[in-house]
Amino acid sequence: MLTQKQHDLLFFIYQRIKEKGISPSFEEMKSFMNLKSKSGIHRLIQELEQKKFLRHLPNKARSLEVIALPEEKKPLIQPINIANDNVIEIPLYGKIAAGVPIEAVADTTNTICIPTQMIGSGEHYALTVEGDSMKNAGIMDGDTVIIRRCKTASNGTIVVALVDGYEVTLKRFYAKGSNVALQPENPAYETRIFSADRIEIQGQLVGLMRQY
Repeated sequence: MLTQKQHDLLFFIYQRIKEKGISPSFEEMKSFMNLKSKSGIHRLIQELEQKKFLRHLPNKARSLEVIALPEEKKPLIQPINIANDNVIEIPLYGKIAAGVPIEAVADTTNTICIPTQMIGSGEHYALTVEGDSMKNAGIMDGDTVIIRRCKTASNGTIVVALVDGYEVTLKRFYAKGSNVALQPENPAYETRIFSADRIEIQGQLVGLMRQY
């Protein structure tokens, strides 16, 4: 169970990352929580980390990441059981690299059935993950990711990015000025920086399916 202060701070961090793609500063957290010093914020963050709701991303400033919410204490990206009568059929286009980008597979002959509650409005498609560079976001080799087709993305979201018109990869997206960073969720891989004109957003992650 979380204390009220832990709960309030966790949701403040979650909402700020969702809105701006970056965690709030300690000064912003101190002001929001109406605390007199940052030491209280440090203590709350340590407690949330110990309870597996927060984690620090390595080698990044303002690097907090919310990995679970208190209602059910489950990962934010979850495998979903497809044993559901209420399903919809969407295209399964092929493999996408969660590692070194691979050439896009434009297979339009296969489809997959998914629970309708996984998706909202818009056009969706599925891709099979190949590689482990997104494992710290709960995306493993062999998983099937559900993508909502779009051409723009907010900082911090996980996207399908087309690089130089022929390579496709699944990474966390950050835009700054005329450059775009495609960031993995595995410290074994490096963030790759491109000029914005080399990157085309082809969709945003909205769900994940896993077979056991």
